[in-house]
Amino acid sequence: MLKLRLSRGGTKKRPVYKVVVADSRFARDGRFIEKVGFFNPLLPKEKKERIGLEAERIKYWLGQGAQPTTRVARILGENELMPMPANGNNPQKAIPKKDRKKEGSEDGKKEEAPKAEAKKEEAPKVEAKKEEAKKEEAPKEEAPKAEAPKAEAKKEEKK
Repeated sequence: MLKLRLSRGGTKKRPVYKVVVADSRFARDGRFIEKVGFFNPLLPKEKKERIGLEAERIKYWLGQGAQPTTRVARILGENELMPMPANGNNPQKAIPKKDRKKEGSEDGKKEEAPKAEAKKEEAPKVEAKKEEAKKEEAPKEEAPKAEAPKAEAKKEEKK
């Protein structure tokens, strides 16, 4: 299968990529059929020297059935050579594969349900604490009002 992909060049910590058409069985930086562009990720996005593509050749290879990798598809989409790919949102990406498999089974689903219920139970507790705090504050405010008439009464008695 033909692929439009990136082939790494440059030195250590200073990558420069070639956009190449290659058989998917070949090594990443190995043999390729044709170089159709370049990509320098170290340059700012505003600079035109960051990406260089041969639009006609890319369209030809796409017509021949070459499939772009996700990164190349994104680059081509930004340069309007093909429709922009949908953003791949994978919330499972941060979870190690071992744990993903466990969650995929029914046990993982059962573990998630108690967590959701626990969160629901915590919410009323928080509200209850807020109400208790308000009740505690209210008598304190009322107490000075009650003391004020007593003080006035004492003043009147002295007179």
